[in-house]
Amino acid sequence: MSVGKNVFINSGCRFQDQGGITIGDGAFIGHNVVLATLNHGIAPEKRSTIYPAPIVIGQKVWIGSNATVIAGVTLGDNAIVAAGAVVTKDVAANTIVGGVPAKTIKTLDEATKEAI
Repeated sequence: MSVGKNVFINSGCRFQDQGGITIGDGAFIGHNVVLATLNHGIAPEKRSTIYPAPIVIGQKVWIGSNATVIAGVTLGDNAIVAAGAVVTKDVAANTIVGGVPAKTIKTLDEATKEAI
């Protein structure tokens, strides 16, 4: 596991690191976030085979409370993951995602324009 500078990790987080976890500088991780780097097959006969894959969290990423990030996912720089989201696919830089499974809500450019 590699953790950058000025990273904030709140209480109750669970990191399963068999596949590798990289957390970029300035990341903010909310309460009870799960980073799960292992997965297994769907078919009953393949469930005993474990597949590790890394999770990469870019710089200044914000992961909301109770979110889960699944093995093999990369969160691009400045991405925001809404509270309670389950992230199963890569998230582009400067993108806000939420839901189960997580889907793009808007870009940071759109959110900034709405806030003005």
